[in-house]
Amino acid sequence: MKKQFLFRLSFLAVFAVLLCFLYLTYQTHGNLNFALQIRGRKLIAFILVSIAVSFATVTFQTMTQNHFLTPNILGYDSLYVVIQTLLFFFIGGVTMLSQETLSMFFANILLMTLVSLLLSKFLLKRSQNNLFLLLMIGMILGTLFSSLSTFLQVLMDPNEYDLLQGRLFASFGNINGNHLIWATVIIVLGAALLMKLSPYLDVLHLGNDQATNLGIQVSRFQTLLFAIISLLTGTATALVGPITFLGFIAANISYQLTRTYLHRWLFLTSTLIGIILLVGGQFLVEQVFALNATLSVVIEFVGGIYFVGKIVHERKKTA
Repeated sequence: MKKQFLFRLSFLAVFAVLLCFLYLTYQTHGNLNFALQIRGRKLIAFILVSIAVSFATVTFQTMTQNHFLTPNILGYDSLYVVIQTLLFFFIGGVTMLSQETLSMFFANILLMTLVSLLLSKFLLKRSQNNLFLLLMIGMILGTLFSSLSTFLQVLMDPNEYDLLQGRLFASFGNINGNHLIWATVIIVLGAALLMKLSPYLDVLHLGNDQATNLGIQVSRFQTLLFAIISLLTGTATALVGPITFLGFIAANISYQLTRTYLHRWLFLTSTLIGIILLVGGQFLVEQVFALNATLSVVIEFVGGIYFVGKIVHERKKTA
């Protein structure tokens, strides 16, 4: 079993490296340095987003004991949309697009992190660690944010609305270099901390009662995990925009391939799968679809099919 797992992990790693090499060098038309400069920045973003989303999703699913849930259920995507809508509505689309400052980047991360931390800090404490109440309130807030965004978008000038649409979908095309540097620092530190906490996550996987019996202060540990998840998800969303199904696909495929509860292997496997999905999807968008589609559309389409297929599969297992 161990040899089979190592073979699968090695295959994923080699495939991811070859796919990255192919993406960087395919059809450069003699301008390899120029292509590497543009595609290299995208590739770094692919790797960072894969790390952030994979680590956050696996951790979140361990906390909730549910493989169908992702951190986006707390309303991260809707919060990102309402923040961008408010900024475009009150400041103006041209001003927003011309002022891609670090302060705006950090403001997006800070707002998304603070909202989730407030939820975890106060609601979990008041509801005696009722995690599913927190999830339900997160869904309600997501609906509220979506309704507010829709209301403002209806009132918005059509030209401003057209500019806004470019910010509401995941985009790896125009990534600010300064944003990429700070995102690298935040995501690497967050992922390293989760990797260090992986033995405790292995215990939490057994359930809250068993984790408490084995010496883990579940309430404090969940608050810490929420902070790290919020930081990783918020940074990835602020960097490229919302990608709803990426974490769901990467995490669930990693469960099927590894057949283990050890989080250090789940983190690594899901990250490699995320890189393959993003790099492979972008390669198809650029070379096959000739940029007539976007990467987010490809990921959401594949993710939606996989989500429905998993529901049908689980239903047949319980029937």
